[in-house]
This record gives sequence, C-alpha cells and structure tokens, in this order.
Amino acid sequence: MLFAVSMTFIDQTIISIAAPDIIRELHLSSMGMQWVVNAYLLALAAFFALGGRLADVLGHKRMMVVGTLTFVIASALCGAVPSGGAAQTWLIAFRALQGVGAAFMFPAALAVVVEVFPVARRGRALALFFGVAGGLTAIGPILGGWLTSWTWRAIFWVNVPVAVVALVLTALAKIRNTPRSEPIDWVGAALAALGMGLSVCGLQQAATWGWDSPATWLCIGGGLAVLVVFVLVELRSADPLIKLRVFADRAFAADNAVLFFAMIAFVPVFFFASVYAQVALDQSANDAGLYLLIFFAGFGPASQIGGRLLDRRGAKLPMMLGTALSAAGFALWAGKITDLSLGAQWPYIVMAGAGIGLLLTAASTDAVNRAIGASYGEVTGITQTVRNYSASLGLAVLGTVLLNSTTANIEKTLQGQGLPVDAAHSTAEMITKSITGHGEAGSAPSDAPAALMDAIRHDFAAANGPVLYGMAVALAVAFLCALLHPGTRVTAEAEQTEKATAETVA
Repeated sequence: MLFAVSMTFIDQTIISIAAPDIIRELHLSSMGMQWVVNAYLLALAAFFALGGRLADVLGHKRMMVVGTLTFVIASALCGAVPSGGAAQTWLIAFRALQGVGAAFMFPAALAVVVEVFPVARRGRALALFFGVAGGLTAIGPILGGWLTSWTWRAIFWVNVPVAVVALVLTALAKIRNTPRSEPIDWVGAALAALGMGLSVCGLQQAATWGWDSPATWLCIGGGLAVLVVFVLVELRSADPLIKLRVFADRAFAADNAVLFFAMIAFVPVFFFASVYAQVALDQSANDAGLYLLIFFAGFGPASQIGGRLLDRRGAKLPMMLGTALSAAGFALWAGKITDLSLGAQWPYIVMAGAGIGLLLTAASTDAVNRAIGASYGEVTGITQTVRNYSASLGLAVLGTVLLNSTTANIEKTLQGQGLPVDAAHSTAEMITKSITGHGEAGSAPSDAPAALMDAIRHDFAAANGPVLYGMAVALAVAFLCALLHPGTRVTAEAEQTEKATAETVA
C-alpha cells in the first residue's frame, strides 16, 4: 500500500520543478501550466468521497487495484503528450484522470492497512504509513529536479515501475477483497463532486482572478451552496454516500476539526518553504527540496511517537501536544524568517514538523477507528476530503497574504530608491508575480543593482512572516479543537462489537 500511495504524494509536488521545461517544450501559457497543476488537486478534492464509498462497496483491494491502474495509465499518457496545439488539453485531461485514480486508490489503500492491523497496533502501523507518505511529498521536488535533467517526461513515467511493484506486492500479499452489497448514492456523489470541485476551483484561482472577481466568489459560493444541498440530500437518503451521523461522535468531529486547521499549515508549507529557499536564500530548486527535508527531520520520528501514544493513551494527548508544539514552532520560525540563515531557523522548522507528525497520525487514525459499521473506506474518504479542502483554503488565503505583503514591502523599497508611487507599485507587482510563480512577468530585473536585489530578497523573506504566523494561529485553533475531544479510546473489544453488529445488520 505504501508503494501505491507514494505515487500520489510525490505527484503533488514533483511537477513544480519540471514546469519551466514543460512550458518551454510544449509552448504552454503560464495559465495553462497552472491548470496542469490544479487539475490533479481538483480531481482529488472532487472524488475522494466517492472513492471511499466505492472502496467499501466494491472491496478495498479491488478499488486499490483499479485506482492504481487508472493512475499509472494516466501518468504514462501524461508523459506521452504530443507537441502541438492539443498538448495543453491533453496534459490537463490526463492530469485530472491521475487525480481521479489517486482519489480511488488512497482511501482503499488506507482501508486495507486499517483492516489488516488490529486496533491495538493500528497507531504504529498508520504512523509508518503517514510518516513515509508525508516524507515522500518533500522528496517530490528533489526527485523532480533529478529526473528533469534527463527529460521532464520522466516525472510521469517514473510512476510506471512503482505501480508495477505495488501491484505485484498486492498479489503476493494475498489481500482478501471485502465487498459489501450496498447501493451507491450516485446523486450524492455528483453533488459532492460538483460542490467540492467548484469551491476548490474558486480557491485555487483566487490568486489569478483576484478576490474581488465575481468568478472567484461565484465558484466558492456556488460550490458551498451545492454542498449544503448535498448535506440535505444525504440526511434524507436511505443509503447515503456519507453517513453524516458519524459526526455526532464528538471524538470523530474533534479529530476532523484538528485535521482541518492543521492542514491549513501542513500542505501549504511545502510551497512557501520551497519558494522562500529559492528566493530569499538564493538556493537552487534541488537545494530548496533539501530545505524541506529539515521539516521532516521532526515530522518522521514524531509521527512514530504519535502512533505509539495513540495506541497506549488515545488520541487526545498526542493531538494536544502536537498542536501546541507545532503552533510554537511556526511562531518561532516566523520570528527568525528575516535572518537569512538556515542555522538560525532549523530548530524551529524541526519543532513545527514534529508537532504536525504527532497530531497527524493520532487524528487520522482515531477518526478511521470510529467508522460506522467498519466503513473504513468511507471514513477515510471523509478525512481526506477535509484535509484536501483545508489545504486548498490555506494555499488560497495564505498565498494572497504572501502576495500582498511582498508587493507592499517591495513597493516601499522601490519608493525609497526614488521611484514614483505608481511606478513603484506596478514594478513591485511584476516582481512579486515573478518570484512567487504567478503570471508571466518573467523574473526580477537581472540588471538591478546587487544592493536592490538583496533588499528584494529581504522584503520577500519578511512577507513570509505573516504567512507563518497565520499557520501558527491555525494550529492554535486546532489545539482548542483537540481540547473538545472526550479522550475516549476505541478498544479491540469495542471494535469487535461494532463489526459483529454490522455483520448482523448486513
């Protein structure tokens, strides 16, 4: 299962390094390239809930295999994109298909792990699962840089041998398929996909369209309205896509609230830290990837500790410790962000990563343990939808904070150099879009004096401070949510009783 999901995590970040080569060879617009990136994440958000439900109905092993095959076929076709006018449409379409495959694969793969390990050892098992999978997200840019030096197409083709290994190991492991003869709520699935897709699209495009654009709010507002309709339909459905009564479990609701606010920081930190390292620290793309590994020096070991604490003490303690530690880590990191030295920052980066590692395993595993009728795929689909939506929200809001703060800082610097207000503002916007990867501004002026370039790097570093403080605030809210957890544990006896009840009903 680790081999299978490794592809989905790596593909979230690997394409960012290859983007310049793809644009140059296929003659894509920067907007088109943005959709190549967004199509994958958009499909993930839209189809996670359906993927989880299909895993429970058709069987976890079967859907894991279907998802893996869908993902790897789409990957091979992305790598085989032809040059010419159809290249952009081709690449966006098959990137979206990759996202669908990942949305089908991930809940099923996680459900297999949950089903195989008894509740007493599940925390340690899923700590390894999330620890390795999370670390692979940071490896994406490093692997992308190495593969792109050969050909950018290799970032897609590398999934083929990984998928073959995953499928062979699945066959050798003799994992049993466990289908359930239940109907699928296709109306609910369509509403969930439309609502999540619209709202996430609005969040993804906010930086490009602008928060004052009617299109942005039409997508976000329309998507949220559709999700409200989805909830009303699910409450009245005899066989809903998502059994919303699971949220009546106070512990499950607290787990998902913690995940929601924590993911505002966890996923966006990859983007912000990578760009910060390249711009403020003037590192190469590969070195920026190594910068992210410092975060996982804390995340990896802490996720194992969080899993063991979950098995022995329940989820509340590691969630409280993790949210508090990561909130402090991000806040202290923000205070050192303008000290352009990794030596001054690394202890706080490790602290932030350790806190996320502690809480992530505990919250995710405890939520899955509280599945109704052992619907592990369904509940995994819920938690992954929450995480993905939160990450999109974090990227949109914090990305806007970064853009506005950077523009304001650079504008002030340029005015200090004697530029008129209007010229300073337009130039600052151009430089900001260039260094943050938005628009087609090119790059910061190469003929600018070295002192000015140093000032711009410092301005960008300072703009990352509010972003990291925002992450710290989100994790402080997550700490308050952790306090609401009742502290109860799912025991092996309770799990067996729940399974027996579900089998009797079936």
